[in-house]
Amino acid sequence: MLEQWFLDVAGANPVMQAFVGGLVIAGLNLLGASLVLVWRDPSQWSLDGALGFAAGVMLAASFTSLILPGIEFGGANGLLEVIVGIVLGVVLLDRADRWVPHVHVLITGRQRSDQTIPQADLAPILLFIVAITIHNMPEGLAVGVGFGSGNVTEGLSLMLAIGLQNIPEGLAVSVAAVNAGFDRQSYAALTGIRAGLVEIPLVLLGAWAVSVSGAILPYAMGFAAGGMLFVISDEIVPETHSNDNERIATLGLMAGVIVMLYLDVTLAG
Repeated sequence: MLEQWFLDVAGANPVMQAFVGGLVIAGLNLLGASLVLVWRDPSQWSLDGALGFAAGVMLAASFTSLILPGIEFGGANGLLEVIVGIVLGVVLLDRADRWVPHVHVLITGRQRSDQTIPQADLAPILLFIVAITIHNMPEGLAVGVGFGSGNVTEGLSLMLAIGLQNIPEGLAVSVAAVNAGFDRQSYAALTGIRAGLVEIPLVLLGAWAVSVSGAILPYAMGFAAGGMLFVISDEIVPETHSNDNERIATLGLMAGVIVMLYLDVTLAG
């Protein structure tokens, strides 16, 4: 039913389907960022649990919607092509992390009473925002590759997976910005715009590239999966385990894996 509704809205063109998918994931990022307007003081415990859930969703989607379909599509050489893509995705994200140094930003604490942001606080929060933006790149590419493959079910699975994990990610980034002194309303809107500007073009690029040349599909799927797995291991898991909340973060990750597996099997059925 969901697939038919999506086809009624987006049509049969894979690039247009990817565009609609990009709007959905950017919109869910905006939803997560906007939660800071009503959930004014989320605890570190709840944020770590939510980010753990996001990691679990991404982890399951990397295998069920990218790696395994990529291997199947590539035929005899599928495994090697997907592995090459994974390596390239990891290398790119590693280079990006070296360009934008990894910054641990506390996302709980009191909001400042004034609107002046000290330079010492502004620099790390801007680096944090840039880092999150870079990490949105493989997510947008993954959704585009999913729809560009011509398999609407895989595209929808990735759209739901990335969209679900964008909600807690958007909230975490907004809370970090608010605690550095940014205005809640203006930054929530900025987060949605930032996500759209990054994710939607990459969604379209991914869909266009694999629809033009199906031969690159296994590489593209591996590339997107490698980037997402790097983000999970290098960023999300260490962050959620650095505040003595590793148990709730782990339970959140397991819940995310279960939810994504359920959605993937349900959509495929």
